[in-house]
Amino acid sequence: MHSLPTYDYIVVGAGTAGCLLANRLSADADKRVLLIEAGGNDDYLWVHIPVGYLYCIGNPRTDWLYYTEPDPGLNGRKLRYPRGKVLGGCSSINGMIYMRGQSRDYDAWAAACGDEAWRWDACLPHFRQHEDHWRGADAQHGAGNEWRVERQRLSWEILDAFAAAARQAGIPATDDFNRGNNEGVGYFEVNQRKGVRWNATKAFLRPVQKRPNLQVWTGAQVTRLIVEPGEGGPRVTGVEVHPAGGGALIAARATREVVMAAGAVGTPQILQLSGIGAPALLQQHGIAVQHALPGVGENLQDHLQIRAVFQVEGVRTLNTMARSLLGKARIGLEYVMRRSGPMSMAPSQLGCFTRSAPGYTWPNVEYHVQPLSLDAFGEPLHGYNAFTASVCNLNPTSRGHIRIRSPRPEDAPAIMANYLSTPEDRQVAADSLRLTRRIATQPALAKYRPQEVKPGLQFQSDEDLARLAGDIGTTIFHPVGTCRMGRADDEMAVVDARLRVRGLSGLRIADASVMPSITSGNTNAPTLMIAERAAHWIRQAAR
Repeated sequence: MHSLPTYDYIVVGAGTAGCLLANRLSADADKRVLLIEAGGNDDYLWVHIPVGYLYCIGNPRTDWLYYTEPDPGLNGRKLRYPRGKVLGGCSSINGMIYMRGQSRDYDAWAAACGDEAWRWDACLPHFRQHEDHWRGADAQHGAGNEWRVERQRLSWEILDAFAAAARQAGIPATDDFNRGNNEGVGYFEVNQRKGVRWNATKAFLRPVQKRPNLQVWTGAQVTRLIVEPGEGGPRVTGVEVHPAGGGALIAARATREVVMAAGAVGTPQILQLSGIGAPALLQQHGIAVQHALPGVGENLQDHLQIRAVFQVEGVRTLNTMARSLLGKARIGLEYVMRRSGPMSMAPSQLGCFTRSAPGYTWPNVEYHVQPLSLDAFGEPLHGYNAFTASVCNLNPTSRGHIRIRSPRPEDAPAIMANYLSTPEDRQVAADSLRLTRRIATQPALAKYRPQEVKPGLQFQSDEDLARLAGDIGTTIFHPVGTCRMGRADDEMAVVDARLRVRGLSGLRIADASVMPSITSGNTNAPTLMIAERAAHWIRQAAR
């Protein structure tokens, strides 16, 4: 094994969190920073055209190509589980929706770790710190910073009608989902700049990539962390890396900290391969236990969306606009000339946060509404005009896990999501489908004659609807929680409130895996905030 020059900090994973961390940590000119990414550069055209997620998900150039295990809650189905394998990580292939969640999410984190630093009011400045909001700066939003947030560059008649129907069903309108309470219906804001995807590479990495104290490796896979005995106990002193192009393994050393930013799947996998995790799992695969932490890989949470499809009349949708070569040519020309139209679309345009039943104090479900329909992403659009109203349970009680299958880093881990495994989640699924039907029958949609194609009105009972949710549900790609933070007396907590791995010096985790509970909305923006806080604490510790 070859050894390389020593760095102050090594950041594992150049995704959403890793790009921000590299930016912030290399701002100290006397600190040497190494950023390691298993994927390649983000120079693929479809990374940057918003609709290009269709060509990035399921593409080995940009996606790890994971699948879940067969899931009893999905009636034995497996799901594709996209994770970005490219500079920018999931910010290069995701839905571009800017969503912080609800203030109660962060207050619950503070309670779980016993640290007021995670309360909403304490986190808000760290959202604003990197934000460049189209409205400008105010008490809730930042401006002039790296992370661009814009309005979408198109609207749809059928989506406007759905929004009106939601209001008729008692859901208020909103023009900002990001002020602590995201209740309401309105168009999502997106991470784009003038109709082009704005990923973490453009925002945080490219502007600083020429700093002499920052090195970026692509195509380099971390195979394990190097754990050595120290005066106060075991210490992580570096990483073992399989370099781009193959060849002998190399060891990169860190004098201060290794920071894991490989995500809710990659981070627990690398820890387990390094002998950090549940002893029984490690011993099963012949891995020596370096540090026992039973919570590594546990507590997996995700948002399962239940996609209801309604055929409509008398209104255009993408299904028929993109059916002909002429229609596709018009769509392409609009994007080339104006950076607008369907090619500038995020996967979902209209959002709605509300309650699946009256007893909820806060909105507990989220809608992603699209002017199109298909059997699954990657499949052809249906031949009739339709819209899709996908609804997810924001606060699932089901918990899954990430566990290595073997001691080989090239083997994908087993992803067991355990969707719909609790009575509470099955009830929310059934109630959500009924709520979708109630919205679809409001007067604002009546002139379009919506007809429920999926799941079908013949299914009415709780039992039927919960089973059908298992048949048609799919992930929105929000895995979190697999290295969660918690109090010192919480044996399943992996990191403390400052994101330091318990019982190991020199190692911190700064990605979505540290969330004790999933946020009430899309998870990219919270992940950036977590990385912002970690960078602050790391630099503070160095001073």
